[in-house]
Amino acid sequence: MHKTGLVRALAVGVCITMAAATAGAAVTLHPLFTDHAVLQRGMRVPVWGKAAPGEEVTVQLANRKGRAVADENGDWIVRLRSLKTGGPYEMVATGDGGSITVHDVLIGEVWVCSGQSNMAWPVSRTLNAEQEIAAADLPGMHLFTVPRKTAETPQDTVEAAWGLCTPETVPDFSAAAFYFGRELHRELGVPIGLIHTSWGGTPSEAWTRLGWLAEMAEVEPLLARWDKVLAEYPQALEAYNKRVKEWQAAAEKAKAEGKSAPPKPRGPLGPSSPRRPGSLYNGMLVPLMPYAIRGAIWYQGEANAGRAYQYRTLFPAMIENWREDWGQGAFPFLFVQLANWQAVEPEPGPAPWAELREAQTMTLSLKNTGMAVAIDIGEVESIHPMNKQDVGKRLALAALAGTYGRRLPYSG
Repeated sequence: MHKTGLVRALAVGVCITMAAATAGAAVTLHPLFTDHAVLQRGMRVPVWGKAAPGEEVTVQLANRKGRAVADENGDWIVRLRSLKTGGPYEMVATGDGGSITVHDVLIGEVWVCSGQSNMAWPVSRTLNAEQEIAAADLPGMHLFTVPRKTAETPQDTVEAAWGLCTPETVPDFSAAAFYFGRELHRELGVPIGLIHTSWGGTPSEAWTRLGWLAEMAEVEPLLARWDKVLAEYPQALEAYNKRVKEWQAAAEKAKAEGKSAPPKPRGPLGPSSPRRPGSLYNGMLVPLMPYAIRGAIWYQGEANAGRAYQYRTLFPAMIENWREDWGQGAFPFLFVQLANWQAVEPEPGPAPWAELREAQTMTLSLKNTGMAVAIDIGEVESIHPMNKQDVGKRLALAALAGTYGRRLPYSG
């Protein structure tokens, strides 16, 4: 879908390609509206779901009420007037086929947290993890994790739900996101909702709409390469299956001889690859739109290192794509600078990560962006630094200064 087409769809409240509801079916809500949801304060809040075609749906929360009529596909959306910080509330969606009640709804600040493995890196694998987890009983902070999913077309939903922030739920949650949210929670004293959607090893083009990429001359070679990959995939898959059979025979032989098995062949790139342009945008971002958010944090770039000059255009384009398709204007977009890592920074010689950092810094020319400097808190021998506390704190400083108007030093 062309970018203007998607924006138009969001503007009239159409959830993309949802299956039609049956007549008389109970009203349902998108999974973002489950118990423990955090809704964004200070702006209109879209709430959407399914009902029978033509059914009138009423949504009530605190002293706010909205009505909508489900379209021919059973899709409906209401937009509640701006809400003040507060909760817990109950939100009730009612239709002819019954009603559904969402409990423990808080009104506060909502941030989307995305990127690749350094965003996915869990709290359990950070510095002082045991102490951090034990202290993570934060009733005012709620968490939502989007399952990893690729898709060729924009999806409308996710199989997930909001959860509480507790020592039981935090260990597997994004560390950078958690430490960012915790800092905001401490400083602002309001409920915080974190929506985590990331996938390790993925490039920024996977998180960008394909139609948007197609309009960029800088990425034409990239798209042409993927066209070739997809065209040759059936043959590549057949060859891979043959190699796997040969590997299985070799592994069994090695086992019988008491030897180590050879490494299993790697599968070919194909339609379901998380590196495919647009695939994660379709599967892990579109289902979140147009949920009201304050902004986004982003920790990625490793997978685009080596293509830094392309990233100069690609990264800001991705940000603009998100902003336009979300329909909220130029919301805050904060990102993490690549940390130091000796394995890719020889002296002298090419410096792919240094060039990528330069591209990241150039992206600060885009309105309402901020960067958390991390070159001083990396680990020479690890691409995944364990100090995510300072990453989260520096992202929070950028938010406190640039988004929440605090007068404090946040960059250097």
